[in-house]
Parts: sequence; C-alpha cells; structure tokens
Amino acid sequence: MFLFHNLQWLDIVAWIVVMLALMLLNEIARSSKLMSVLLFIILPICLTIFVWPHTAGPGSSTGTWFHWVKVYSALAGCLGFMALRYYPKLSANKWLLIFPPFILAFNICEAVIRDFQVSGMHGMIDGVFMNGGSWNIMNGIAGIINIITITGWFGIRIGKDKHQDMLWPDQIWPWIIAYDVWNFAYVYNCVGDHAFYAGLALLIAPTTAAFFIKKGTWLQARAQTLAFWMMFTMSYPAFVTDSQFSVASSHNSTALFIVSFLALAINVAVLILHIYRVRKYHKNIFKDEIYQGTKAYEEVK
Repeated sequence: MFLFHNLQWLDIVAWIVVMLALMLLNEIARSSKLMSVLLFIILPICLTIFVWPHTAGPGSSTGTWFHWVKVYSALAGCLGFMALRYYPKLSANKWLLIFPPFILAFNICEAVIRDFQVSGMHGMIDGVFMNGGSWNIMNGIAGIINIITITGWFGIRIGKDKHQDMLWPDQIWPWIIAYDVWNFAYVYNCVGDHAFYAGLALLIAPTTAAFFIKKGTWLQARAQTLAFWMMFTMSYPAFVTDSQFSVASSHNSTALFIVSFLALAINVAVLILHIYRVRKYHKNIFKDEIYQGTKAYEEVK
C-alpha cells in the first residue's frame, strides 16, 4: 500500500480489535469514579514500579523522553478531568476550566517540537526509522494552527447524568477532524511504524465515541484512550514494531509529504472559519464560545 507495507487481513482484524478495545475501556472508565481511579491511578503506579523500567528503557522504541512525557501527560489529563467531573466545587471555578484546553495545547506542543526535531533526522534512531524532511515542518506549522484554533476555553461543562462527562460544546467537528488529520500526520512522520495503530485506531476510537455515543466528550475520550494506548505500548512496545501484528510504514517521501500537506491545508481551512466567525460575530477569542449558535454546539449544550 501507499502508506504501509505488506498489510494483511490479520492486521485488519488486529486493528479492529485495538479500536474496539480502546472504545470499551473508555466506556468502562467513564462509567464510575471507582473505575477511573483503578485505571488511571492504581494501574499506572503498578506499571511504573514493576513493568516500564524493564520494557521502556533506553534503546527500546518507547525509551525516548517523548514517550515517557506523553504517558504521564496523558494520565495527568485524565486525572485533571476526573477532578473536574467528580468534585463540583472545582468545576464551578471558571479558571480551573481552562485546564482541559491547556493540557490539550500542551500535548499538541510536545508533538510540534518533536516534528521539528525529526525534520533533520534520517535512519534508525532509538529503535524507530526516521525519514525527516519538509513534511515535518509543514505538520509542525499545522499543529501550531491547531493550538491557535482551540476555542471555548471557559466553556467546559459537566454532564448531569450518571456518567458526569466533561462536555465541551465549542469543540465542534471541523476542529476535531483537523486535529485527527494533523495527529495522524505527526505519528506517521515521527513514529511511522506505529501509525497503523497509534495513528488510525487511536484517533478513530475517541472520534467515534464523541460523534455517536456521547457528543461533546471528544477530549475526555481522547485523553482516556491515549492513556490506555500509551500504557499498553510502554508495557509491550514490540506489538507495533516486532510482532506478527506489526505494520510497517512505507516511509515513502511522497506519502509523508501528502499526509502533512493535507494536515496543513485542513488546519488552515479551520483557521479561516475561526477568523470568519470571530470577525462576523465580534467574538472575544479568550472569553467567548466561537461556535455558539451552530447546530453542532447546540446539540452538546
């Protein structure tokens, strides 16, 4: 295939299993406070002490600073979201409501730095093959635009049903799609041999959950599925690089360029929409919800 090498039917089955497992774990995590504590506090502590020092050390495909920062930043996001969901006094403080957008922007920024860093790399580095180039720069710029177009920083709400979901009405589908394409391009650029699972399955799982199971929960689902995936790959890095289910990237320069170009083009389109609504409706980008009044916004609110 253009994007990947030697894709087999077993790989498709494994991909479906991974995506469904992430969606199931997300539903289990959002079901109760107890399950969230077990999955995002107790489990990571056990893995940090007993597993990751042996499986994610130097030389492994998850032994870089980025993977260690990524797993703990994803978990920090989950814990912060749990605090807002389960402690009403915290969610009543409007300044604490900027934590979800901040941790999202921080995670994007990590990836942008890595994209720029990888642009000058070529060859096997830390167990991962890198084919750096202009595509990394394009996608880094797309990531910066993705941060700029985060809206509704003070608009987080907590659902009133038994799940007490963290809802973000202003995070509508154009931005989510732009993020997904950018993030796939990032994974494809920087950890190409992980992209079949960490790029496609890991992005489709929370987007499907937010579009069809509970609207407005994309960031919550994204943080939780990302945390599950990072914990899994830190524990079993060979799954995506050296197992019967591994799917290698083609590392094709044309494929890399096209994917990053699409990410940049789509994020520029969202930026144009963002500027249009800000100017037409005289919105304050720091205080107002830019997409208030749209069908996507009202469905969540």
